[in-house]
Amino acid sequence: MDYVLGFLAIVLILIVVLLARFIGIYIRAAISGAKVEFLSLVAMRLRRVNTKLIVDARIQAVKAGLQLTTNDLEAHYLAGGNVVNVVRALVAADKANIELPFQQAAAIDLAGRNVHEAVSTSVYPKVIDCPDPNKGNGYLDAVSKDGIRLLVKARVTVRANLQRLVGGATEETIIARVGQGIVSAIGSSDTYKNVLENPDHISRKVLGSGLDANTAFEIVSIDIADVSVAGVSGAREVANVGALLETERAEADKKMRQAEAEGRRATAIAAEQEMRARVQEMQSKVIEAQAEVPKAISEAFRSGNLGIMDFYRMQNVLADTAMRESVADGDKKA
Repeated sequence: MDYVLGFLAIVLILIVVLLARFIGIYIRAAISGAKVEFLSLVAMRLRRVNTKLIVDARIQAVKAGLQLTTNDLEAHYLAGGNVVNVVRALVAADKANIELPFQQAAAIDLAGRNVHEAVSTSVYPKVIDCPDPNKGNGYLDAVSKDGIRLLVKARVTVRANLQRLVGGATEETIIARVGQGIVSAIGSSDTYKNVLENPDHISRKVLGSGLDANTAFEIVSIDIADVSVAGVSGAREVANVGALLETERAEADKKMRQAEAEGRRATAIAAEQEMRARVQEMQSKVIEAQAEVPKAISEAFRSGNLGIMDFYRMQNVLADTAMRESVADGDKKA
């Protein structure tokens, strides 16, 4: 008899403990219209599920008009998902008339994306700076067909695409594609003046290129926030940028022409030095030829082809010729 009473006492204590542990959660769920079976609460506890979190999430969903079962919420919790974030996202999507099933929201959350932030971005589009101001100097560098470099800053307004959120490319891809599109559009412009006068043409051209394909976002608009000429000192303070550019271009042309003239002068000096070297070479050949004359005379004496009187007459002719050249030089000086 004592054993029976002891067993009943233990059972009664367990019942009291269970009631004390779960009665508050059970009553709160029942009062809120999101009734949960008492045994379900006990089963959640045995499966090491946070019963308070699950019940609170169900109450929030039911109050918002969403019929989510504790089994769905419990399954997502056991899978490692953020139950509260998913419920908040579903409530926000329902209020904004966005179709978002629980299974899709749970998949987005388990994929590592912030599903509530994605829904918020769908309702309130997000603005992204292009390029990323935290990387580089914050400007895109592009060159038009006339060779003028332009610095461009753009702002991209995007809306989250919930259907492509799982597996879709992130913001970095949007920034890279928009930057590439702007650089390409400016590169196809005949002159930088067209870009400065009508920057909206660039944004419209880029926007129509379908840059948001296979991304988690939908591009709403692309706005050119700033465009300036690169490499011009004081370009931001000068009113007539075109005149400043023409002046610098004229100065560059002047320096180029001076360099070309200096090159031609150096070529002429080199040619003159070459001609002088050739003259010296020819003179050396003359002297070498003159040195052969005495040898030829000696050979003529030995062979008998030249007599002593012939030699004297030749010397007289040479002396006479030298005297006449001397007299002629004296007359020229006078």
